[in-house]
Amino acid sequence: MCIRHGPLDVEEFEELAEAAPETVRLEYINGKVVVKAMPDGNHGEIFMWLLRQCMQQRPELNLMPERGVKAEAYRKGRAITDGFLAPVGHFRGHGNWSDTDGALMAVEITSRDRDTDKRDRIDKPVGYAEADIPVYLLIDRDNNAITVYSDPKDGRYQQSPSYAWGATVELPPPVIITLDTEELKDYAD
Repeated sequence: MCIRHGPLDVEEFEELAEAAPETVRLEYINGKVVVKAMPDGNHGEIFMWLLRQCMQQRPELNLMPERGVKAEAYRKGRAITDGFLAPVGHFRGHGNWSDTDGALMAVEITSRDRDTDKRDRIDKPVGYAEADIPVYLLIDRDNNAITVYSDPKDGRYQQSPSYAWGATVELPPPVIITLDTEELKDYAD
């Protein structure tokens, strides 16, 4: 593999990500390569909690775990979502990186690493809004809260209400799922 000096382009990043060992997850956000932490047990349990609620209320949709998506303006970024909600069969024939057309929601669950604040709370809302993903659901383990970003316009989400764990959260169209977040209190550190 040969990478030129200077910033990577998307094709070079995809080649680098393909060559990375399975224990490392790489993302390309705002022109920078970042390493995403491997999920711990609570992270996995929270994902399964969300998966069950999605399957019960919207069985015609799949919440695909750890899906690589083309994010940011002009699809120049590459993010690995903790979950990506789309119609059943949406990912058929896709490679490692999916376009966001037809996606309903991106999901991130904060990790216990030093980059989670910038990555999940600052960069990803911009990247996902620029890619016109209708809803970005952030399950924030540091603040025991859920933030629902919606209504992307001009590269920014217009709505971003936050709810404490334990609240009932209505995800807006096109998702239309009601989350009972009481169980999340079991994962507060």
